[in-house]
Amino acid sequence: MSQIKIFDTTLRDGEQSPGVNLNQLEKLEIAKQLERFGVDRMEAGFPASSKGDFNAVKMIADTIKDTSVTGLARTVKSDIDTAWEALKGAAEPCLHLFLATSPIHMTYKLKQTPEQVIDTAERMVGYARERFPQVEWSAEDASRSDWNFLAQIIERVIDAGATVINLPDTVGYTTPAEYGQLFRYIKETVPNIDRVNLSCHCHNDLGMAVANSIAAVENGATQVEGTINGIGERAGNASLEEVAVALKIRADHYPYETGLKLNEIKRTSDLVAKLTGMYVQANKAVIGRNAFAHEAGIHQDGVLKHASTYEIITPELVGVNSNTLFLGKHSGRHAFKGKVEELGYNLSDEKLKEAFNQFKLLTDRKKEVTDDDIFTILTEIQTDTSTVEKYKMEMFQVQYGTANIPTATVRLKTPEGGIVQTACTGQGSVEALYKTLDMLVEEELKLVDYQLNSVGGGKDALAESHVQLIVNGEPMNGRGSAQDVIEASANAFLNAVNRYLVQAKSRRKEAVK
Repeated sequence: MSQIKIFDTTLRDGEQSPGVNLNQLEKLEIAKQLERFGVDRMEAGFPASSKGDFNAVKMIADTIKDTSVTGLARTVKSDIDTAWEALKGAAEPCLHLFLATSPIHMTYKLKQTPEQVIDTAERMVGYARERFPQVEWSAEDASRSDWNFLAQIIERVIDAGATVINLPDTVGYTTPAEYGQLFRYIKETVPNIDRVNLSCHCHNDLGMAVANSIAAVENGATQVEGTINGIGERAGNASLEEVAVALKIRADHYPYETGLKLNEIKRTSDLVAKLTGMYVQANKAVIGRNAFAHEAGIHQDGVLKHASTYEIITPELVGVNSNTLFLGKHSGRHAFKGKVEELGYNLSDEKLKEAFNQFKLLTDRKKEVTDDDIFTILTEIQTDTSTVEKYKMEMFQVQYGTANIPTATVRLKTPEGGIVQTACTGQGSVEALYKTLDMLVEEELKLVDYQLNSVGGGKDALAESHVQLIVNGEPMNGRGSAQDVIEASANAFLNAVNRYLVQAKSRRKEAVK
């Protein structure tokens, strides 16, 4: 079996999804889980794009040791220098350089001749190799590029020091047959191609990202790039869990394997979904809620007699286990700490105490506490360590029913320590609540998106809410959980506002420096 490397770009290409806004600690939590998942390389961000991204990449590079950490850069010296400063603490720092090679990009975006593009790529790869032991060079829009030109520029950048060549289907335009032929052509045409790993990076605009990635592997690609849950710009990227499970289940047809721990798929998928607010569709391959559900009677009968009649993937393979009661209201701190460690979290004593207290509160109101419930509590606690003064809910009350006008009363503690209170009406309970919060919060707010989901099942399930607000002109995501859907909605709203306050304070500190 040939080993296929997995390059995860959830933290870079995935975070470019519309509406996704991760802070540094959220990125770090995802990075830690990607390391547990077993990805070979993770693209932590674009260090030159912002101070926040630089700091996040640096934090990840300094923390992650069992996975190579990569940063994206344009073919510009300042980008490369900035990336090195962020990545030099990594166990194996890698730079991902990109430059467009298609006629449409060279003509209208770069405004350069093919010769100028080759010269730029060659010089910048050479410059990058003076610092980085690993340099991946991407021919942006490779799938719409002239193949002869691609062969020329690839040969030159390999001689300049590139260690990985990536041929992205940047706009999701190609087909499996075309993409496979491109890789075969490059393998057969470029004389020094054996000196590098050949990588594929597919977008899903036509729904063929996974198929195109596998076609690339069949024709010489030794690395697959993609994201968890297939998130990313526009229609997203190739879904890494789908690629990995396809290679595993059809090992009779595909003589390739990855180093991924497949039983970490569910946990990785859940974490990315929670922190990005991009929930997985119920019928998504491999990890969707309905992937192991059988509605038709004949299917149910077959599965009960023998699972393989209608299930080609076992739930356990991807980490989907029966979510039964594991701890209750009489469980002690020691048992709870063991479960926290089992779920892959390493909490400080203070955070562990906070999580345990929230768990005990939940057991007073919820009959069965599941792994998903604990996972939600831990995610919230681990990714919120800011000491910035924030808005805090002191009290809220919502009155609604078919015979009266929904009315919300809210009392807030402000960042300055004052107490404010007011009431508003609305067409529904959430609208009344959000109008009231909007009146109390000093920042200018606009609600863009609101989502409500349950954690697990049952009438006493935790509610989880995600919102996107425009706060003083900046898009901010917020999330909150509670047993009551109205409380969860309020928590998500305030979380988005408070995240803005944290970022604003950070920017002020940087300006003073």
